[in-house]
Amino acid sequence: MNVKSRGKVIKSTGSWYQVQLEDTHEVIDARIRGKFRLDGKRLTNPVGVGDWVEMEMDKKENTGIITKIETRKNYVVRQSPRQKHHLHLLASNIDQALLIVTVVEPNLKQGFIDRFLLLTEPRDIPVIICFNKSDLYSEDDLLIAEYLCGLYEKIGYGTIVVSAIDGSGIEELRSLLNHKTTLVSGQSGVGKSTLLNAIEPSLKIRTGDISEYTGKGQHTTTFAELFQLDTDTAIIDTPGIKTLSYNNMEVLDVAHNFREFFVASNNCRFHNCTHRNEPGCAIKEAIEEGSISELRYQNYLTILDEIEKQNHWERHRDI
Repeated sequence: MNVKSRGKVIKSTGSWYQVQLEDTHEVIDARIRGKFRLDGKRLTNPVGVGDWVEMEMDKKENTGIITKIETRKNYVVRQSPRQKHHLHLLASNIDQALLIVTVVEPNLKQGFIDRFLLLTEPRDIPVIICFNKSDLYSEDDLLIAEYLCGLYEKIGYGTIVVSAIDGSGIEELRSLLNHKTTLVSGQSGVGKSTLLNAIEPSLKIRTGDISEYTGKGQHTTTFAELFQLDTDTAIIDTPGIKTLSYNNMEVLDVAHNFREFFVASNNCRFHNCTHRNEPGCAIKEAIEEGSISELRYQNYLTILDEIEKQNHWERHRDI
């Protein structure tokens, strides 16, 4: 006879999930039964790491069938890199996100920071932007990191400059993760696995065969996985992200989720202002005054252009 159990998903490996049982802490392999959707959207993976689920246990096989996903506190989704009409669920029930970037090796793609923030902002998830590999920074590189730290701190995001190699900033970063469940993300080559091992050496997360730290190795995290550091501290390691697109957003969604734009837009002449060519736009005035970043605005325009082109292609595809 099958029995019901409750547990938390700690790893997603495609068709199978690893679930840690609430009562015994045993880790069970489980599959899903039926179809699950998220806000009516199609998902490549309907169950996410961090989800609390109910299962029917097969004691003979020591596996489970996930029959219910409990209500999520929040979640982070992105457009699926392989199926552009689907969403990919990165993680659920997190307290904050840690975005790891670096100024050099590989060179910083600052636009990626703003793209990532569009994943977390709709769910009001706090983000810490972590500039790794500071031991490689020249004086100019340090000035870039300091400038960007100031830019993002001004609008309410956390920032920190660290080095996984010489240890600078590691203790402070570790303290920022305490007592929280943190989604950890970043582009391939930024030294994410090396940094996580520096924060908690017992993790022993595999790094690139050549050198993930120099950006010449291949990213080695294939599936999202939750690591419990202590009773109330956990990290969810996610695969390296190459690019981010948005099949789940319209133009005004982007405008509302650039947080300083949204605040200032109360003073725009039109309530549906997209902050491009409309008269009486408070955002463009703020940029001229220097209170809103021109850099963020250019990234915003690039994202709007991509979304409009994608929506145009979709409309014509369906004709």
